[in-house]
Amino acid sequence: MRTLIKNGTVVTATDLYKGDVLVEDEKIAVIGVSLDMHADTVIDAAGKYILPGGIDVHTHMDMPFGGSTSADDFETGTRAAAFGGTTSIVDFAIQYRGQTLHHAMETWARKAEGKAVIDYGFHMIITELNDQVEGEMDALVRQGITSFKLFMAYPGVFMLDDASIFKALLRTGKNGGTVCMHAENGGVIDVLVQRALAEGQTAPKYHALTRPARAEAEATHRAIALAEIAGVPVYIVHLSAAEALEMVVEARDRGLPAHAETCPQYLFLSYENYEEPGFGGAKYVMSPPLRDKAKQDRLWRGLAFNDLQVISTDHCPFCMKEQKELGLNDFSKIPNGAPGVETRMSLVYDGGVRPGRISLNRFVELTSTSPAKIFGLFPRKGTIAPGSDADIVVFDPNRTVTLAAKTLHMNVDYNPYEGRQVTGATDTVLSRGRLVIADGKFVGRAGSGSFLKRATRS
Repeated sequence: MRTLIKNGTVVTATDLYKGDVLVEDEKIAVIGVSLDMHADTVIDAAGKYILPGGIDVHTHMDMPFGGSTSADDFETGTRAAAFGGTTSIVDFAIQYRGQTLHHAMETWARKAEGKAVIDYGFHMIITELNDQVEGEMDALVRQGITSFKLFMAYPGVFMLDDASIFKALLRTGKNGGTVCMHAENGGVIDVLVQRALAEGQTAPKYHALTRPARAEAEATHRAIALAEIAGVPVYIVHLSAAEALEMVVEARDRGLPAHAETCPQYLFLSYENYEEPGFGGAKYVMSPPLRDKAKQDRLWRGLAFNDLQVISTDHCPFCMKEQKELGLNDFSKIPNGAPGVETRMSLVYDGGVRPGRISLNRFVELTSTSPAKIFGLFPRKGTIAPGSDADIVVFDPNRTVTLAAKTLHMNVDYNPYEGRQVTGATDTVLSRGRLVIADGKFVGRAGSGSFLKRATRS
């Protein structure tokens, strides 16, 4: 099968030029100007950008949490991702206490197989570390699961002590893996939560008020310090607080391999959302929580100057009815998470590129190229080049859409950005050369996505 995309503007992390792209089977075959070549399908991209498919390295599909399960499975979630211009995800497989890492891997492989519309990989969440688990880390790296998520929060569920975190970091020094860190001081937060509940403070806003920015900053500093002692890189997930960013900036200024991502919710929403009337603030209960709007510009500065390298989503949707409502009378029982896999690209283009906060090249770098490089997918993914996978998005920079739960495709009964107008939207999406979204309609197939065996860091 050959597909020819004509008359568009090709955009990568480093280049911007008028051009045509010829796709042959699953790969990009030829890039040129005014290509006159036989193709089974011709796509006219006049007035539009030809982008490498988005890569979201932080999603939670079909994940049990807080007495419920995230509302998107690998079929609905990856379909929504494709509608939003994302062609690869890296999800999180969870080792529950008493389980092996291989059991977790097999469990999540079954969740994804036969359902995923686009390509997918896994990080491994480690909740219990012993000698056997350390050996399994090496085996998983050889199988292409080259990153491990550790928690400094959620005591008794996910949280590891510093010694276990340090051992895991040391192990990645030997096997070439990367540790992704959820950096919040879980012990301090737990005390604050219990104190708030004892005082009758049960509304959703207390989720934020019991998870202060300084608790994130302290844990970020500690995570980087442990990685520095171990002599290995570390990747801070879903950084939300300017105070935590200061820790990353200080480390990077000293030449340390400290990486961090942020998410659209921390760029476009704020603590004010928790003050919505009634139980409305529950829509935004996620960890870390939304922060002070006045400090968002510091995150944008971090994105512009590469102190933050990635924009992911932490897509973990729970419906308001029956799921978020588990915490009607106790904010600590509200399942943590919000939908975002479908809206990331449009939000960041509209709120980042159009006002001049980041360049178009930087937009591609943050949403595709940089995550591909950090997590062992580049140059197979994350760029438009001969030989790379034909994961391509035709993106219309002038189309305005209104974000609404009714018209989006995530399997959840609300949207955090309900009613927000954004300019810049995905028109057509190819995943390894196969059309998945054509003129805004889904034409893909469940199960066509493949497992991504990722490389170790160099």
